[in-house]
Amino acid sequence: MFTAITAMTRWRIIGLVYAVSLLFLLFQGGKTALMLFCIFNVLLVYLVLGRWSGIGSVTGSRRLAGVGGATLEQTLTAGARVDVQVFVQIPGVWPIPYVLVRDRLIRQDGEPVPFEASFVPSYRRSGEIVYTTPPLERGVYRFAKTECSTRDIFGLFEHTGTFESPAPFSVYPRMVAIRQWQILRRGAKGPYSTSASRLSAKETTQINGVREYIYGDKLSRIHWNATAKTGQWKSKEFEHESLPRTVIMLDRYSGGYERSEQFELAVSTVASLMDFGFRRSAAMGLLSVGEALQGFDPQPTSAQRQLVMNHLVRVQADGSAPLYRALRQGESLVPPGSIVVLVTPEKGEETVKAMEWLGRRGAVPVLIYLKGITAYSAGGGMERGASEWLRLLAKGGFSVHAIESLRELPDTLEGGSAR
Repeated sequence: MFTAITAMTRWRIIGLVYAVSLLFLLFQGGKTALMLFCIFNVLLVYLVLGRWSGIGSVTGSRRLAGVGGATLEQTLTAGARVDVQVFVQIPGVWPIPYVLVRDRLIRQDGEPVPFEASFVPSYRRSGEIVYTTPPLERGVYRFAKTECSTRDIFGLFEHTGTFESPAPFSVYPRMVAIRQWQILRRGAKGPYSTSASRLSAKETTQINGVREYIYGDKLSRIHWNATAKTGQWKSKEFEHESLPRTVIMLDRYSGGYERSEQFELAVSTVASLMDFGFRRSAAMGLLSVGEALQGFDPQPTSAQRQLVMNHLVRVQADGSAPLYRALRQGESLVPPGSIVVLVTPEKGEETVKAMEWLGRRGAVPVLIYLKGITAYSAGGGMERGASEWLRLLAKGGFSVHAIESLRELPDTLEGGSAR
């Protein structure tokens, strides 16, 4: 409304000045009055024809790439930046001094990230802008309508146009490379080991492909031919003996998380475990109980991996059921004899009940406990009450791990325990 009133007021002022110049010509006459009147008419024609500058029919396209020009599939995990290149084409012939481009990147929760840049059109009435997004968090993103605007050389009137190029993309959760998972390497121990006798999954001598080098790989694993061809370190991937079915449960109970960063740690932990299992052709499944029950039966396929990762991109801590009750809701997705990994910040009786129920069902329960702020004493260590129940679970033969950050996960799984 304010913009419309301002434009109307400006036109009224121009009309008043035009009337004054006309009266000056009629009553004063002379070359000066005629010259002023002609100049004013030329400027008025220029201002009027600016409405048909072509900006209202602007078209454009967008190209996305990871920082440095890498493809999005290689770079888009949480914390990554995206290079955005917007191409703009303006129809018509009327001269345009510059074009201001306003772009908005919208996350799945509706939070917009605005960008603004300008360019001077070429003789073909086209141009482009390039910008880099800030580090992006996990989620699904899309671009809103791109607004292009220009003003006349006097800056009196603004003319705008929009075009759509949503270019949706996903930002996957952070993941950390896991070299070994102790429970899979040595087999389950304790009173529940008989329920999954096939837990030991040793590598064979048959090469199954090439993978990215992971820090700590032995020199004997280096694939020298692939390393020489690509210029990047590559390691041999060997076939594995058949692995047991593994189900990872992501605790989405909203009352269990002290802060949003803790839930992001849970999602990243699940994604890292899934990535480890799929890289070793294990049958991986997911149990995710939030507003609705969502689950994926254990399968070792690449399609399963994509389904799980797409789910983890969008998942939120929106569950109303605590850990034990949520686990019982999804018991059909927990096959006997499988490994069930609980990733949760829940502590105490709720978690103990869930672990014991899994044991009675014939599964091999594994706990990855996400330590929170309230679990620590003023001295910086874990409070006695917060760690005692973890020790009791470990003494009962359960596999228990506690982490505070994602970087702790590899060392913890390779031999660490609850502290």
